[in-house]
Amino acid sequence: MGGEAKMVDRLANSEANSKRIQVVEGCFGAAGQPLVIPGRVLIGEGVLTKLCRKKPKARQFFLFNDILVYGNIVIQKKKYNKQHIIPLESVTIDTVADEGDLRNGWLIKTPTKSFAVYAATATEKSEWMSHIGKCVGDLLEKSGKAPTGEHAAVWIPDSEATLCMRCQKIKFTPLSRRHHCRKCGYVVCGPCSDKKFLLPSQSSKPVRVCEFCYLQLASAGGGTGLGPRSDSYSRSGSKFNNVSDDEDEEDSSD
Repeated sequence: MGGEAKMVDRLANSEANSKRIQVVEGCFGAAGQPLVIPGRVLIGEGVLTKLCRKKPKARQFFLFNDILVYGNIVIQKKKYNKQHIIPLESVTIDTVADEGDLRNGWLIKTPTKSFAVYAATATEKSEWMSHIGKCVGDLLEKSGKAPTGEHAAVWIPDSEATLCMRCQKIKFTPLSRRHHCRKCGYVVCGPCSDKKFLLPSQSSKPVRVCEFCYLQLASAGGGTGLGPRSDSYSRSGSKFNNVSDDEDEEDSSD
């Protein structure tokens, strides 16, 4: 790791590195965040398959020494949109076992959001995980911080649940829509997820949780819950119960 850290330090102020980052910044256009800052180094980039709510989707990923950036591919190597920036200090990674067509995967977990990605080959997976791990370790070593303990649940894809994963009774249809509990990541029905709870690491507002997690959270006294009868909830309750998670939370389908 020491050798890689020295290499990163050498690149940090190089003109070639700055130009590479400027190119990435330009590919995201005006809607993207500025990426060129002193000391930032572009370690690598590539296309990974991200397991999204509806189905796996190709996304362009860029690994820097302090952040992980990804976005939708509009024109390969020329234009990307829907930029997402993840601070590496908050990232932990775990390997995912191969299953069917989904191979060479791992989890990217943060307090705000967690998801699975898949590389084209086992070698690519190994390289990505190694470089991410080294970048995270180097950042934590420099800052003296401890690794992040808490992380958001990885959402179960819609396709893996035809019935509510809590009550095991309600079958999903165009009228009885799927929702996701923000605490456990399960796919649940409206009646099993008609409460909200404040999870500060994920949102400044209370978010949808299933009945099981709501009771656990409320009994632990770790935050603020909103039940279906509370005034603050009822003003938006009817809308909340009738929207899918795509409308309920920005980027939930991504």
